[in-house]
Amino acid sequence: MMNMHRGMARSWLLALPFGVIALLFASVARAAVVEHTFNVGNMSISQLCQPARIITAVNGRLPGPTIKAREGDTVVVHLLNGSPYNMTIHWHGIFQRGTPWADGPDMVTQCPVQPGANYTYRFNVTGQEGTLWWHAHISFLRATVYGALVLRPRGGAKAYPFPKPHREETIIFGEWWNDNVYDLERLAFSNGMPARPADAYTINGKPGDFYNCSDANQTYKLQVRRNARYLLRIINAALNTPLFFKVANHSFTVVGADAAYTTPYDTDVVVIAPGQTVDALVVAGAAVGRYYMSVSPYDSANLPNPTFSKTTGTAVVEYIGCTGEEPPQLPQRPEYNDTATAFRFLSNLTALVLPGKPTVPLAVDTRMFVTVGLGVSDCQPDQLLCNRSATVFSSSMNNASFVLPAAGAMSMLEAHYRNTPTGVYTRDFPDRPPIIFDYTGDESNNATLQYTTKSTKVRTLRYNETVEMVLQNTRLIAKESHPMHLHGFNFFVLAQGFGNYDEATAAPLFNLVNPQERNTVAVPTGGWAVIRFVANNPGMWFMHCHFDAHLVLGLAMVFEVQDGPTAETSVPPPPADLPQC
Repeated sequence: MMNMHRGMARSWLLALPFGVIALLFASVARAAVVEHTFNVGNMSISQLCQPARIITAVNGRLPGPTIKAREGDTVVVHLLNGSPYNMTIHWHGIFQRGTPWADGPDMVTQCPVQPGANYTYRFNVTGQEGTLWWHAHISFLRATVYGALVLRPRGGAKAYPFPKPHREETIIFGEWWNDNVYDLERLAFSNGMPARPADAYTINGKPGDFYNCSDANQTYKLQVRRNARYLLRIINAALNTPLFFKVANHSFTVVGADAAYTTPYDTDVVVIAPGQTVDALVVAGAAVGRYYMSVSPYDSANLPNPTFSKTTGTAVVEYIGCTGEEPPQLPQRPEYNDTATAFRFLSNLTALVLPGKPTVPLAVDTRMFVTVGLGVSDCQPDQLLCNRSATVFSSSMNNASFVLPAAGAMSMLEAHYRNTPTGVYTRDFPDRPPIIFDYTGDESNNATLQYTTKSTKVRTLRYNETVEMVLQNTRLIAKESHPMHLHGFNFFVLAQGFGNYDEATAAPLFNLVNPQERNTVAVPTGGWAVIRFVANNPGMWFMHCHFDAHLVLGLAMVFEVQDGPTAETSVPPPPADLPQC
């Protein structure tokens, strides 16, 4: 029988014109299945000259493995959970068109993979090129469960719309705690207080030699050849801290952000919020020697008691031909509160408009004005250590503080698919805040405006609806730049500014020609950002602050996008191995 099938296949191919056969084989050659196995489990590691501790990691590595694919490929990842914790993986920035069950956020698109269980994530990367990443999307476990996701053009490096680099390097920033991060998150939730700051910043898993530790293995080294061009794929995987990134005596040309090409932007500093990625070309044009890379925190809140670590993570760029003994030169780092530098970088990027790529939609169906910020709320029943005679820290969007469905319930996507939302979520997320006030004025920071209540609200959108959203930061508790991430979509950032949003003065400034395309926008501290996207991806899509300290407090909501007119534009049935609660 097998030989008969092979003979039929040969006859079928011979009957086709040669050009068609060549096209078929070329198409198959371009699209591949990229398959990985992620063994999530315990890993022993010593950092900062502390005794070895056990962390949760993928395949015994920190960071975890890099997934490399080409546009159009299918990625298959078998997750085997050998850790003691529930686990999910989010493929940050992947659209998941046709595969919403693979998006990953705990209780939004799936129940968690329990210890000892497994789940296979399967998705395609059609229409996406650049640098993305993957991470745990449950508790604070993404502090050690993360890695890069590199998407090259189908034509390889020669198809880049910028000068071809001699080499590519992935640079991932992280935060390190001398604590069990799961316990840290549980304690923060239970007592209603933010978790303490990290002990160190890391570059490719290593903190560098500016900390009180002399271990030579603490520092990542990048060896370069003089006058060669390098593409740095930069990822901020830190839990809670925007970062300034510099390399002594070197400058960058930014050519991409969040897996979207940008017009070339020259700068000596990269500013990157948690969740964001930046692709930057660097020419090794300095004198042969050794130079520090540095990551230092950007503090947008300016609180009396800082909620970040006032330290610097470092790595070393080492030129071929140097002795290796020279003390590295250190770049001049921005001040912690250098909002002017942060805003200049984050607001000046523009899209590289290419044929066939999406452009900003000009007609808008739904306009939303959404406040994002901190506040207070009553203790929840399972916050066992909080002071029930007082309010505790909270956060919200339009004064709705998000909570995930209760343990044992079904995920929000399953409830959507079965059309049984009762007891899981409600469809009443508001398009406007309940009260109009001076959002960024100090006088607004009072107990009445700070107070919020818990809920699981979604905003339902028709398929292909175009949404414009003003994200307005508030002064409640603290002005702070919140990195707002939308699952399932890219959006266009039309404008950004400080103070209260005023449509009359802001609308004429909208960039409707080549606005930057993002999946995560850092809303300016005490300011606003306007984004626009087309809801052409049915499913349940999380939108949240990418500070995990704020996500656990409720700074989130969900878009419920209804099915389109065809099977291809509808949520498919769940995969057979989808975890159950």
